[in-house]
Amino acid sequence: MPTYTAPTRDQIFVLDDVLKLSTADIPGYEDLDRDTLEAILGEAAKMAENVLAPLNQVGDTQGCVLENGVVRTPEGFHEAFDQMREGGWTALDCDPEYGGQGLPYVLATAVGEQFSAANMAFNMYPGLTHGAYSAIHAHGSDAQKALYLPKMVSCEWTGTMNLTEPHCGTDLGLMRTKAVPQDDGSYQITGQKIFISAGDHDMAQNVIHLVLAKIPGGPEGIKGVSLFIVPKFLVNEDGSVGERNAVSVGKIEEKMGIHGNSTCVMNYDAATGYLLGEAHKGMRAMFTMMNEARLGVGLQGYAQAEVAYQNALAYAKDRLQGRDVTGAKNPDGPADPLIVHPDIRRSLMDQKSFVEGARAFVYWGASMIDRGHRAEDAKAEGLISLLTPVIKGFLTDKGFDYATAAQQVYGGHGYIEEWGMSQFARDARIAMIYEGANGVQALDLVGRKLAQDGGKHVMAFFDMVKSFATEHKGQDEEFDAQFLEPLKAASKDLQAAGMYFMQNGVKNPNAALAGSYDFMHLFGHVCLGLMWCRMAWTAKTKLAAGEGDHDFYAAKLATGRYYMVRQLPMTAVHLKRIESGAEPVMALEADAF
Repeated sequence: MPTYTAPTRDQIFVLDDVLKLSTADIPGYEDLDRDTLEAILGEAAKMAENVLAPLNQVGDTQGCVLENGVVRTPEGFHEAFDQMREGGWTALDCDPEYGGQGLPYVLATAVGEQFSAANMAFNMYPGLTHGAYSAIHAHGSDAQKALYLPKMVSCEWTGTMNLTEPHCGTDLGLMRTKAVPQDDGSYQITGQKIFISAGDHDMAQNVIHLVLAKIPGGPEGIKGVSLFIVPKFLVNEDGSVGERNAVSVGKIEEKMGIHGNSTCVMNYDAATGYLLGEAHKGMRAMFTMMNEARLGVGLQGYAQAEVAYQNALAYAKDRLQGRDVTGAKNPDGPADPLIVHPDIRRSLMDQKSFVEGARAFVYWGASMIDRGHRAEDAKAEGLISLLTPVIKGFLTDKGFDYATAAQQVYGGHGYIEEWGMSQFARDARIAMIYEGANGVQALDLVGRKLAQDGGKHVMAFFDMVKSFATEHKGQDEEFDAQFLEPLKAASKDLQAAGMYFMQNGVKNPNAALAGSYDFMHLFGHVCLGLMWCRMAWTAKTKLAAGEGDHDFYAAKLATGRYYMVRQLPMTAVHLKRIESGAEPVMALEADAF
C-alpha cells in the first residue's frame, strides 16, 4: 500500500525562506512567521498522513454508489469529513464574518497540497465547496451570503459548479438549460448537467449547486448565460433546511480515476433557483470559481506527482536489481538497489526537480492572489491572470508525466493494482481535462492573456526575470553560470516566441494557435527556471552563512542545477516548433486523415 509523508520541510523553505511571507507587505502576512507555519502545516500533516492517505485506496476500490437517489461515499469518508470540519480545515482562508478564520490564501494552498496529495478525490468535496463559496461571496447579495455562506464555510453544506451539458463542454454558449422567471423573484431551472464533481453525497446536510442557465428572451450564445443558486434542499428564511428541491442524480459516471469523488449527472426538473449576480452575466460570476479552481487543479497535478515520487523513491532504494556498473554498492546482497542505476536516477531527478519547482510556482501564484485581494494590487491580479493557464496547463501535463514516470520505476509491479501506483496516474489524468482542457488553456494564454491590457502583464514578467538577473549578476560566478545564464537564455526563447506571434498572428491566426501549446510549456519552463533561481540563491545564502540543515540546502542546489541543465533547455525545442508555423499542422485536409 502506498504511503504519504507531508513535505513540510520543503513547504516551509518555500514559504518562509524564499517567499519570506511574514515580511511581505501584504495585510495578514505579518502573522505567518515560521513558528505559525510549522504549527499549522504540522497539524495538517497529521490529518493528511493519518486520516486521508489511508482512505485513498479505499476510495479508489470502493468508489461511490447511487442508492435510492442518494450517493453513498466510500467507507471512512464520512468520518474523515467530520474530522476535517471539526478541525476547522474547511474555513482556513474564509471570511470571519461567515465563520472563517481569515488566514491568507497562500497558507490554505499549502494545506491543500497536503490534502490533495494524500487523497485527491476526497479533497475535491471541500475544494468545490470553497469555489462555490468564493462565487457567492463575490457576487451574492447580503441576504444570499448570510443565508448560505456560514454553513458552506463549515462544510455542513457543500457546493458544486454546474457548467457542462451532454452536447456542450467548452462552448457554453450552446447550453440548453433554461431558467424561467417566477412571480416571487425565483426561477424554475430545467435541464441536465454532466460531469458534476461532488454532485451529491452523504457527508453533508445540503448541497448548494451553482448552475449556469439561460433566461428565455436573453441574448444569444454566451452573452445570454446567467448563474443560479439551486440548493438540493430549499433553505428556509431562518437558515434551516426545508423541503427537497426538484434536483436529482441521474447516475454516477464510471471514470478512469478519482473514484472516491461522486461525478454525477444532475437533472433539474423545474427546480427552484435564485439568480446570483446580474442576469446574463453568469460567466463573470462563474469565472470567480474557475480561476481559483484552475490554480487548485495545477496544484493537484504536482501533488499527485509528489506522492507518486515519494513511493517510487522508497521502492528504488529498497528493490534490489542488477549491479552498479562502477562497482557493487551492496556487496553483501544478491544485487544493488535500483537507485544506483543512472537511468533510475534520471527519472527520479526529473520528478524531484519538477515537483519542487512546481510547489514554489504555485505558492508564488497564491501569494499574488493574496496581494491582489488583500492589498488591492491590480498588477498582481494581472500577472496571476496571465500565469493561471500556465499553472493549470503546464503543471497538470507534467504532473501526469511524472506520475507515470514514478509508476515506471516499479517495472511490472507498477502495473499491478496491489502496489497502488496506477491510481496516482489515473487520478492525475483528469487534471489535464477538467476546469478547461489544457488545449483551451493554451489558446486562452496566447489568444487572450498575452495581449491583455496591452501586453503589460507579460512585459512585467520579463522585467521581473531581467531584474532578478541584474540584481544577482556578478555576486557568485558559479551561480551566474549554473543558474542565471540558463534562465536568461530561456527567457530570450520566450520573448522570441511572443515576437513570432506578434509578427505572424494577425495575418495568419493559425500561426499563433498552432504554437499555443508549445508556448504554454515554454512559459512553464521559464517560470520553473525562475523559481529554481530564487530557491538556489536562497540555499546558497544559507550555506554561506552556515545556517540550518546543510544537507537540505546542498540537495536543493543539486536539484536546481539538474533542472537548469536537463529540463530548461526544452525552451529551445518549443521555440523551434512554434517558429515552424501553422503549415505543418494544417497541411492535411480533414478528409485526408
